[in-house]
Amino acid sequence: MAAHPDRLCSVKEISEHYAISRNHLVKIVHRLSQLGYIISSKGKGGGIKLNGDPKKLRLGDLVRSLEPHMNMVECFSADRNTCRIAASCQLKHYLHDATLAFVDTLNKQTLADCVANKELFKLARKQGL
Repeated sequence: MAAHPDRLCSVKEISEHYAISRNHLVKIVHRLSQLGYIISSKGKGGGIKLNGDPKKLRLGDLVRSLEPHMNMVECFSADRNTCRIAASCQLKHYLHDATLAFVDTLNKQTLADCVANKELFKLARKQGL
């Protein structure tokens, strides 16, 4: 979709091309649609496409939207924390900083950057990769 942002794609087409479970992809498409990242239309002539410019879609923002809590360890969640050493443990602070750095690093790139070399992308598609 990023390589051809104006083209409608079907879940079946994407599923088959990338060998992704159709059922899993339906769930992802539904969530991306809820979040406003894609537009979906049903019925004959329907499909999915990006809702906006891939050059403006930062990867970190996308990951954060799909994984809002990113709880790497249970002590990140006050509701689920049963760790007995949470009060004195410093590791959680390092992991929190690492998570922020991960998202910040991803935010230096956009979805368009992932398919920046369109000629290579087209070649890969022709070869079924």
